[in-house]
Amino acid sequence: MLRRGLALGGGLVLLILIVLGVKGCLDARANRELSDYARNVTQIVEETEQTSKSFFGKLAEPGPLSVTEFVTEVNADRSAMDTYASRVDGLSAPGDMGRAQSSLELTYELRSSAMDEIADKMRTALGDRGAAKATAGIARQMQKLLAADVVYETVVRPEINGVLESNGIDDSDVPKSPFLPDGTKWLDESTVGAALSAISGGSAETSGIHGLGLGAVSIDGSELGEETATISGEEEATPELEVTVENLGESTENEVGVTVSVNGEELQGSIETIGAGESSSVSIPLVPVPSGETTLEVSVETVPGEAVSENNEAAYTVVFE
Repeated sequence: MLRRGLALGGGLVLLILIVLGVKGCLDARANRELSDYARNVTQIVEETEQTSKSFFGKLAEPGPLSVTEFVTEVNADRSAMDTYASRVDGLSAPGDMGRAQSSLELTYELRSSAMDEIADKMRTALGDRGAAKATAGIARQMQKLLAADVVYETVVRPEINGVLESNGIDDSDVPKSPFLPDGTKWLDESTVGAALSAISGGSAETSGIHGLGLGAVSIDGSELGEETATISGEEEATPELEVTVENLGESTENEVGVTVSVNGEELQGSIETIGAGESSSVSIPLVPVPSGETTLEVSVETVPGEAVSENNEAAYTVVFE
């Protein structure tokens, strides 16, 4: 009986040791997963900070960037934010990180959505037509960026660090992540407008003579003029309006906007650059396709320093069959 008791006691001790060993392994594994999760979040947050510095740095001081260059760089920042949002969605939330992960996904959904809207409105905000409305839209997206910062700082970060602390992990706290700098400065529409006005985009200089002129206008090769033109196209084919713009000034002009008004609808195109004394053209699909007698109002946006703009627009009567 004594031997049996000793054997039973030894078996119980061994079983306890095995259970404790398994539990220790599971706890260690769980802690590793929590640490890995925090490390992945920290990496995304640190990269997000660099994108914030890139975007707001050039917004505050664009330097010599043209409109095209500025818009291209903003699109790169938008793409980076979309990538961060995808990476956040792909994170696996271990243990009790479920609530923190859901809030983190919301944070990056707001940031990605805001940067998408800002990038989409940026070129219009840097032009003439619709600039005020686009600028106001960009300022509203700054509020969304602020909301994302609040969710991260008041929900995500305390939740993640609290779970880490409760599991005895002291060296993996996630950092702060304020994407919107300078408090509420960028929520002001006038602040955004003033920053965008510093971006050159148009002429390299406004001294000297600047001026554009509307040149030949044609539809599918048929030139339009004072007489009513008849356009017969194939069924389901989309007619294209080709507009030629002449640079009558002494400086190269960039990002020249062209607008065509058709039955109350405004269709827009842009010519990247026109050298002094040269001309260039842009094709604008007429969508939806007009039918019957239609008036096309074509206008070329003025450039900085342009004194005469009467030759920047014309109207044509066209019969679409």
